[in-house]
Amino acid sequence: MTPKQRAERSAKQMWSTDKATQFLGMEITHIGPGEAVMTMRVRDEHLNGHHMCHGGYIFTLADSAFAFACNSYNKMVVAQQNSITYLSPGKPGEMLTATATEASLQGRSGVYDVVVTGEDGRKVALFRGLSRQISGQHFEETDED
Repeated sequence: MTPKQRAERSAKQMWSTDKATQFLGMEITHIGPGEAVMTMRVRDEHLNGHHMCHGGYIFTLADSAFAFACNSYNKMVVAQQNSITYLSPGKPGEMLTATATEASLQGRSGVYDVVVTGEDGRKVALFRGLSRQISGQHFEETDED
């Protein structure tokens, strides 16, 4: 099994039980070892009182991209700490894209950066996630894989 295939199979397994991400209308557009790209269209129910995308939904998009990136090695990984900086608002109806990349992976600890952008390419938010590997795998690997 190639690293790309492992990442894709891990994502497929995670996606099958990730009801929150599915409910919010997110989609995985790219997955690879230590990286993931997810999109979410800003719907009316995502808007806050200022008629812009609620920061919690932007955080959730970034957090989901982070989760798929750090779980791409067929190892169970959870968030240890996350932070986000909002740079510009998410607009009603626009497609937001969260691009997660691995900055460091040492033993059981990882650091991932996520850039959330709007359709026009502007940066909406910068997110940093710290991950921690726990016991378990997403799927059983065999010699045939």
